[in-house]
Amino acid sequence: MMDPPWQLATANPTRGVALGYSQLTDHDICQLPIPQLQTAGFLFVWVINSKYKFTLDLFERWGYTLVDEVVWVKLTVNRRLFKSHGYYLQHAKEVCMVAVKDTHPAAVGPSSSSSSEGSSSAGLAALNLQRGGVGSDVILSERRGQSQKPEEIYELIEALVPNGRYLEIFARKNNLRNFWVSIGNEVTGTGLPEEDVEAYKQKNFIPGAVYGRGGGTAPGAAAGGSSGPTG
Repeated sequence: MMDPPWQLATANPTRGVALGYSQLTDHDICQLPIPQLQTAGFLFVWVINSKYKFTLDLFERWGYTLVDEVVWVKLTVNRRLFKSHGYYLQHAKEVCMVAVKDTHPAAVGPSSSSSSEGSSSAGLAALNLQRGGVGSDVILSERRGQSQKPEEIYELIEALVPNGRYLEIFARKNNLRNFWVSIGNEVTGTGLPEEDVEAYKQKNFIPGAVYGRGGGTAPGAAAGGSSGPTG
């Protein structure tokens, strides 16, 4: 999952409301190495109104297909709509576009998944997906801190892919969650400990680290996982 710090289109797009974070250009976001992170799984991207078409182009560029969207309707503590500034209309919602990637579509199915060698070669068939409709595509939840997403989006992703590997890009301290890998320049600002960096260089994993709710201790050891993060 990612909530990019989109570069806004006008000189004064928020009508005087401070953003509190730096923005990235479309070019910078295009250069993110997303294709290297995942061979099969889901990508959830929070978008602003002016970036719908651009995000669809990103999905195509990165090898994903749009399959759904989640709408977060923001509420106040009194359960009324939390309306914020917008260029034309006041905004009381955010949209998260949901895309899927499967580099081995022929492997999907009971017969092929059982005969595949290794989790990375089985594509989506290796993921313990919960089909038939999980949760809801509408979230009704209170608006909290700036850029803080609702707990329900994490619960939805975890329900969709139980025991998966979960990654949040552009995470912030108020979005940290157990069993997720959270990266972003506002998480800690310190990076990995030196011993973990060295272990990753030598072994390609960090001994003792827990990857997802399944409790796997190495990237290749998680049962039923793909070769990349899920959310």
